[in-house]
Amino acid sequence: MRAVTLKDVAELAGVSIKTASNVVREAPKVAPATRERVLRAVRDLGYRPNPSARRLRTGRSGLIALAVPQLTTPYFAELAHHVRTEATALGLTVLIEETLGDPAEELRLATGVSASLLDGVILSPLHVSATELAPVASEVPLVLLGERSYEAERVGADHVLIDNAGAARDATAHLAGLGRTRIAVIGVDRKGSATSRQRLTGYQTALHEAGLSFDPRLAPTIGEFDRPNGLAAMRALLALPPAARPDAVFCFSDTLAIGAQRGAFEAGLRIPEDIALAGVDGSQEAAYCTPSLTSVVPDKAAIASLAVRCLAARIKAEEPLPFEVHTAPHALLARESTLGGRTEVKL
Repeated sequence: MRAVTLKDVAELAGVSIKTASNVVREAPKVAPATRERVLRAVRDLGYRPNPSARRLRTGRSGLIALAVPQLTTPYFAELAHHVRTEATALGLTVLIEETLGDPAEELRLATGVSASLLDGVILSPLHVSATELAPVASEVPLVLLGERSYEAERVGADHVLIDNAGAARDATAHLAGLGRTRIAVIGVDRKGSATSRQRLTGYQTALHEAGLSFDPRLAPTIGEFDRPNGLAAMRALLALPPAARPDAVFCFSDTLAIGAQRGAFEAGLRIPEDIALAGVDGSQEAAYCTPSLTSVVPDKAAIASLAVRCLAARIKAEEPLPFEVHTAPHALLARESTLGGRTEVKL
């Protein structure tokens, strides 16, 4: 099969080859409508710039890396898809790596693995420190994702995140608004990750605003944000004395919630009649499980767009740019696990 060329892109977009080249190279002074038409042709045809020719011409490879903790987690898998889509539209190729939350691996991948090959890195760190990242960011364009607290100027990197405390507050307030009074939480991890701390804060804030007290027995600690930990935590909650058991559970991820849902099923409980469930991530899995899962949905497409565009701007900048922190929006999507009834899966 013949490789797609820049000429093919130009013909489909109805522009000259020079104009198509200007758009792919992100050159200025291209009309917005023309730029969008060319980028649509790039996406439709699956055009990929020749990296060798690009590097000879610009000194850049067009190759960036995305490093995330776990590719098996639906949230990161879906985020990787959005990053790749956004990068392709800008003529960039993405190398996807998995850190497993290992600080040494996070630091290794933040260096660009090989600075001679990569133009920049998008990193979702769990444990590497600002002190360790700062020297790296001065050498390789870097954008950080996630909730680990960093001062952008101190690290020397843009940071894209969601309001974790706000997301947890919204989910917990939704459960309280349904009349649930013993709202448990699954996601307090033993490692004390920033995500866990922030979501616990939002949960406790919503309890206080609803006039409910925090019961430590309803906040079992876990290891990872995965299905087995969600199942184990739910089993522990349901082993409490009857009067102490929860009538609702807010989970810090959809995978935890799906594990917890299995625990409720094993115990013969009806969802949401006996116990309501809510998660965070807005994964496709949440929409298709039975009952469908209420979830706080971060705008993953916006996160990817902000991250890729910040990195692209930093790669091509001839002068230093100010470092910025961007907060992507989120929304609560209420489904069967809290509202009952039947909801149609939206494709």
